[in-house]
Amino acid sequence: MLCFFIVMVAYVLGSIPMGLIFTKMMGRGDLRKVGSGNIGATNVMRVGGLRMAGLVWILDMAKAMIAIWLGWRLYGVVFGAWCGFFAVVGHCFPVWLKFHGGKGISSLFGVMLAINPIIFVVCGIEWLIVALTSGKSSLGAVVVFCLFPVLGFVMNFSIGWPCLAISILCAIRHKDNIVRLIHGNESSIEWKWKK
Repeated sequence: MLCFFIVMVAYVLGSIPMGLIFTKMMGRGDLRKVGSGNIGATNVMRVGGLRMAGLVWILDMAKAMIAIWLGWRLYGVVFGAWCGFFAVVGHCFPVWLKFHGGKGISSLFGVMLAINPIIFVVCGIEWLIVALTSGKSSLGAVVVFCLFPVLGFVMNFSIGWPCLAISILCAIRHKDNIVRLIHGNESSIEWKWKK
């Protein structure tokens, strides 16, 4: 019973729409009605600049890390990693917003940092290199989805499965971006510190 409760707590934590809350607090309006309409950090950057997006990214990471920490403390590292998966599910399908949420990449990085900082650093460097050189945040994310489960399985075979589940979920959430990348019409990201 406690196990189920912790999973639900992980989902609810992940469901907190940090981007939507923060942009409203900063007077940037309803994030769902501007830019791409997404509540994630990338759309926050479009409407509020890199500094605001960075703060939202950190908050989205933190909610996944807290979920993992709770599971880890009670039932060990593998259960903690699965709690991270449910936090990402919450981020993508938040109960508060009729299950229309973000695409999961910032919470995914929170999972990485919580389970193994080396994985976080490797994937973070990869994402930065690809996103900065190509101008496509989504392209960097796609490479992360491929790399993360491989590193998870190398670290611990049992942890590799929640890593794979998270990557598949995030890839599905990025399906439109992937189609646009294939057709060469994915929009480039605007790297502006403040708007």
